[in-house]
Amino acid sequence: MGLKHTVGRQLAPRIQQLAPGLTSGFVREALNRAIDGVGPLAPAAVAADKQLAEQRGDVDRAIHEVIENNVRIAGAQGFATNIGGLVTMAVTIPANVTGLALIQCRMVAGIAHLRGHDLSDPRVRNAILALLLGEDQVTALVKRKKLAGTPMALATAPAHDPTIDGTISAVVATDIIARVAGKRFATTVGRRVPVIGGVVGMGADGYATWKIGRYADRELLPRKR
Repeated sequence: MGLKHTVGRQLAPRIQQLAPGLTSGFVREALNRAIDGVGPLAPAAVAADKQLAEQRGDVDRAIHEVIENNVRIAGAQGFATNIGGLVTMAVTIPANVTGLALIQCRMVAGIAHLRGHDLSDPRVRNAILALLLGEDQVTALVKRKKLAGTPMALATAPAHDPTIDGTISAVVATDIIARVAGKRFATTVGRRVPVIGGVVGMGADGYATWKIGRYADRELLPRKR
């Protein structure tokens, strides 16, 4: 684990004090809004189906476009929410956290839909959230028996286990807050140039979203619709 991520985990409780709304519940809300659509963002399945039509039914190419589109959106919000200095951290970090969760949920939900998974299924929703952790984190949690299985195993479990809902939400919330807080601390305190923080935020959020998208592409196997 890098220094930036370690610092982020140390800052996470402080960020939650500044923004009490950033409990594990915001992760589920982000997922719901990603699936249902919010503001100018179409529902995940609708956006995915649009790409499928544009790619003439080629699922793999549609998934590629879903990833690329959401990487661009993530980069834009990463720039906008990291351009301020220390004074704005209490406002912009929560905005960055919730925005990143929403965009990444939307992307992974779109991939799941294109692979034939039912977005209304709570097992699939847990799998989507687990994918937001990234492959390394998921592997470590499975080894420590903190997670019942891989995202694909969660999505196709024989039955939904509601006891893991809260666990996954809490782990994902902590991880996203830690990543955003660590990145912001490094760019704002280390460089003290707000615009540089925006550029770095754009790159970091875009790259993180791309990695999660590629992981979801590999992990979520096709199912009959």
